Amino acid sequence: MRLQFWRDTLDRIYSDNAPKQPVAMELYRAIKKHRLSKRWLRSLVDAREEQLERRHFRSIQEIEEYSEKSNAALYYLILQGLGSENLHADHAASHLGKAEGIIKALRGVPHNASKRRVFLPQDIMMKHGVSEEDVIRGSREQNVKDVIYDMASQAYHHVHHARSFMKDVPREARAALLPAVSASTYLTALQKPWICPDPACGAPSLHTFHLCDKNNSNSLD
Repeated sequence: MRLQFWRDTLDRIYSDNAPKQPVAMELYRAIKKHRLSKRWLRSLVDAREEQLERRHFRSIQEIEEYSEKSNAALYYLILQGLGSENLHADHAASHLGKAEGIIKALRGVPHNASKRRVFLPQDIMMKHGVSEEDVIRGSREQNVKDVIYDMASQAYHHVHHARSFMKDVPREARAALLPAVSASTYLTALQKPWICPDPACGAPSLHTFHLCDKNNSNSLD
C-alpha cells in the first residue's frame, strides 16, 4: 500500500499537483530544479516492490537486472542532479550499480542466512553443488567459496568497466561515481583472510574467501 502511495505521488508530482506532504513537496522541488526523470524514480519504487516479493535470484543476471533498476537508477538520478548528460557517465553508473548489487548480495549472506534466506544466484550454486542449507549453515567448504569467487569476480569486472569510462566522464560528474572506491575496497578486502572477532556474527565473514585468479597466481586487482 505504501509503495502504491509513492506511485500515485509521482503521478501527481509530474502533473504539477504534488500532495501536501513534506517529503513529496521536497521531491517536487528537486524534480523541478534538476529535471529528474520519472522513469528512474518509478524504477526505484518498482524495484523495491519486486524485492519485497522475491524469494531468490535464479541467476546472477537477475541480480544485475534488479541492480540496474535500483542501484544504477540512483546514480542516474544523482547525475541528473549534477546536470550531467554524458553517455560515458551513464555507462559507468550502470556498471557500478550492478557491481554494488552483487556486493550487497555477498555482504548480506550472514544476515539473510540467520533468517534462513538465501539470495545467492541459484545457477551458480547449482554449478558448484551448493545447497541453500549449506549457505544457511555457514559452510566453509571449497564449493561455497567457489560460488563467492564467481560472484565477486563478476562484481570486479563491473568495477573495472566502470573505471574504464572515467577518463571520458566530465569532472563535475565524477563525484557521483566515487562509491566505486568503496566497492573496490570491499573486493580487495575479500581477498584477505579475516575472521570476525564478534561471536554474534553467527556465520563466517565473507572476508575468509579469496579472489585470487584460478588460472594464475595474480590477484584480481
